[in-house]
Amino acid sequence: MVSREPKLSVGGLLGLWMADQVRILSFHLPSRGMADHANRYLLCGLFVTWLAGLGRYWDHPSAQWWQYAGLGSVAYVFVLSALLWLVVVPLRPERWTYRSVLVFVTMTSLPALLYAIPVERSVDAAEASALNATFLKIVALWRLALLIWFLRHFAKLEWPQAVVTALLPMALIVITLGMLNLEQAVFQIMAGIRDREPTPYDDAYAVVVTLNFLSIVLSPALIGFYLGAIIQASNRRRDERIAAARRAALIGDRPAPMEDDSTT
Repeated sequence: MVSREPKLSVGGLLGLWMADQVRILSFHLPSRGMADHANRYLLCGLFVTWLAGLGRYWDHPSAQWWQYAGLGSVAYVFVLSALLWLVVVPLRPERWTYRSVLVFVTMTSLPALLYAIPVERSVDAAEASALNATFLKIVALWRLALLIWFLRHFAKLEWPQAVVTALLPMALIVITLGMLNLEQAVFQIMAGIRDREPTPYDDAYAVVVTLNFLSIVLSPALIGFYLGAIIQASNRRRDERIAAARRAALIGDRPAPMEDDSTT
């Protein structure tokens, strides 16, 4: 049978979603509504993700059409959720589904609306560049901390495992994006230093280049820790099976209770 979500008015759903949004962004467990209304929470989260995508590129001078349309941010949450789900599956977490991961990832999109603030209209290019880079750092660190918290409290991973499994997909995404766009970003930074006036995006590009470099440097260590965590989880599961088999054998070896042979 297909499970149906409990009925709830639009206003009631939005109120419940906003309350859970505040809880999650402040590192508090959400209400039961997140599980009961997962599909509608997902729609709300995807809408906010789309708005954040629109706001991030609405005044960018050289974005692609799909970035102006906000599609890049929507695609990103699906890709990140898939990577996160795949990376964590070998660790045998509790109640781990792609939908639950996707719902949570979309619930972390709200801080990205900071990108939509048109700071370059009120300050000069150099200051706007610094502010945009600051917004990028705040949003990135906030969302990373939320992912680690999610893995610890929802997937029930140990803190070291939660940190590694949150960082590894992010590093892979940053490296991939860097391979696709790093040359352009570096060129624009160098051009900003040597050939043209600063733009509001130069510092943000510098942050991206730095993240790409750190991801490349840290990836081998992250992969090593991750493989170690998989081996540890496999050994733990094997020990649990052995212990369960021994308990079953002990129960099977117990003598059957004596029946009363007395006759009336």
